[in-house]
Amino acid sequence: MAKYNKADIERRMNGAVESLKSDLGGLRTGRANVTLLDPVVCDVYGAHMPLNQVATVSAPEPRMLTVQVWDKANMAAVEKGIAYANLGLNPMIDGQTLRLPMPDLTEERRKELAKLAGKYAENSKIAIRNVRRDGMEALKEDEKKKEISEDDRKRHEDDVQKLTDRFVAECDAAAEAKEKEIMTQ
Repeated sequence: MAKYNKADIERRMNGAVESLKSDLGGLRTGRANVTLLDPVVCDVYGAHMPLNQVATVSAPEPRMLTVQVWDKANMAAVEKGIAYANLGLNPMIDGQTLRLPMPDLTEERRKELAKLAGKYAENSKIAIRNVRRDGMEALKEDEKKKEISEDDRKRHEDDVQKLTDRFVAECDAAAEAKEKEIMTQ
């Protein structure tokens, strides 16, 4: 089976944290941010395509996003994709551009978004713990095959636990910062 590899474990845990940061970047705060539209998918040319492959997104003002659609025939599909993304944005068509004013967040919506940030963090921590479990199993397997001693296994298990603690703390810090940003803007 799998042989213990600390670098691989660290890489996979870091991947979970990076994924969390990407997910949190898509959560809306009061300010316009082009990453907000990253999860938007449009049905164009008979396929599901990410918005950034059919249009250019920019933030010309602090409370406004614009989406410049490259092919005018895709305007309706892009507008529908933004609506289906359930981001609370109402696109206004202006020629080949969609204008997306950022509405003020209600207290209720802020709490929902903060809760969602917490859920994203929990999913990342679960992924990190799964990587830890894989590492621990690989160490036990290596010890069983007599490739490492019991002392080595215990020392490596401590290393894996320290990595786990570090990356879980990073997840908590990222989620806490995002929740604070959501609640104060």
